[in-house]
Amino acid sequence: MKNNFGYKLLTPLMRILFRLYYNPKIVNKHYIPKSGSIVIASNHKHLFDQCLTIMATKRPINYMAKKEYFDGHLSFFFKFVGCIPVDRSRKDENAKRQALDVLNHGGAIGIFPEGTRNRLKDKLLLDFKFGAVSIAYKTEALVVPCAVTGDYKFRSKNLMVRYGRPFKVADITSANEQLYNEIEKLILENLKDTGRSLEDELNSHGV
Repeated sequence: MKNNFGYKLLTPLMRILFRLYYNPKIVNKHYIPKSGSIVIASNHKHLFDQCLTIMATKRPINYMAKKEYFDGHLSFFFKFVGCIPVDRSRKDENAKRQALDVLNHGGAIGIFPEGTRNRLKDKLLLDFKFGAVSIAYKTEALVVPCAVTGDYKFRSKNLMVRYGRPFKVADITSANEQLYNEIEKLILENLKDTGRSLEDELNSHGV
């Protein structure tokens, strides 16, 4: 089980700074269960996407992140807050084992089913990998869909994160399709609420 001491120490300050600088809107955070094993699955457009979920709940969230982040200038942060390094060049059984351990102890995992940041200007979502629904199925964890839209700019007027109703995984293939469709729907709801065009959202990918 991950030690969440660093997470609990750093995240209160981060929540304050992030809210003051980016001014994000958080919708339906009550859908994040306060206890029990959960997998929060979100689209991925920016390095800071995980920060929005950290703001939305006081539960420690162990995010799965590419191992390259643990070698860069932000490596201290990723290690200290309990992120799980993932080697995307192979089937990383060690990362999977760590995630399963967190869930089997009633914890929370954050994951991006697209597997990487979406930098495409003509595709709202990349194809989903099966990792999120697979670990949820093996641990009977709830999957919480999550959608991030908008610009990461100072005092942004359109940065929004929205959560969908949690669901159980009965069949991995159908659950992955359900997750994709739900996140796509949440993205479109965000755009409608913020008056943001689909073209503007697509153009913000990879920024």
